[in-house]
Amino acid sequence: MNTFFKAVTIVLALAITSCATIISGSRQEVLINSNPKQALVSINEIEMGQTPIQKKLKRNQEYNVVLKLDGYKAYRTTLKKKFNAWYLGNIVIGGIIGLVVDPITGAMYKLKPEEIDGRPQQGSTYRTDNGTLYLTISMEVDPNWEKVGQLERSE
Repeated sequence: MNTFFKAVTIVLALAITSCATIISGSRQEVLINSNPKQALVSINEIEMGQTPIQKKLKRNQEYNVVLKLDGYKAYRTTLKKKFNAWYLGNIVIGGIIGLVVDPITGAMYKLKPEEIDGRPQQGSTYRTDNGTLYLTISMEVDPNWEKVGQLERSE
């Protein structure tokens, strides 16, 4: 019986040595906001709702994000997967299983908006706090947009 407990302990120790999966998880919380608010957010061509909006996205893929708001130019960016330094913990701690598990779950990545020349795309700011990505978009006024009229509710 004592040998059984030792074996279970060793298996559990090996199973939980995937550092990035334990620390970061396979999904990342992303909060998208806009100025002005109420912009329609689409991720990979699927409407998600209006800003501010919060979603948990898989870390192992990239996302095309589009914000649209009447009177403003559409804003497009890509959330790219970048290397997550927690993955290196597998080498330090010796978690061979983690070297396999973290890439499969996507935990070896973190999501960041696309950058141009090392800076965020014009009109956007972002920061990461406790693994959550906060993305704020300043919508640019569309000079070609005209409001033709306003429908009124009749009773």
